[in-house]
Amino acid sequence: MVDAQKKAFGSLLDETGHHPLFWCTKLHFFLSHMPLYNFPYTFGYLFAGGVYDRAKKEGTAFAEQYKNLLADSGSMSTEDVARKYLGVDLTKEDFWASAVNRSLAEVDEFVELANSIS
Repeated sequence: MVDAQKKAFGSLLDETGHHPLFWCTKLHFFLSHMPLYNFPYTFGYLFAGGVYDRAKKEGTAFAEQYKNLLADSGSMSTEDVARKYLGVDLTKEDFWASAVNRSLAEVDEFVELANSIS
């Protein structure tokens, strides 16, 4: 765990800031039957993937729009931000299906890479 934190945080944490049992202090990671805890993570992961897809599609032209999306996300609903900056309706299944499919497409590669190091 400490090695993972050193890789993730680099020099941002001093040696006293590492927590060898960090993973087990986050009980909500393991409460899969309680969507209250996991919904924000899942929503954010899938939504961020949609934003990333748009950035990849539009390239550097999306940079200014992305800054505005971030600024407006503090004062607009997620649905309104998505409609304004991504041109998608979050109440429709297609955005979410695309996001889930994007993640599923990477599972085989992940398993292959994980198996190669074990």
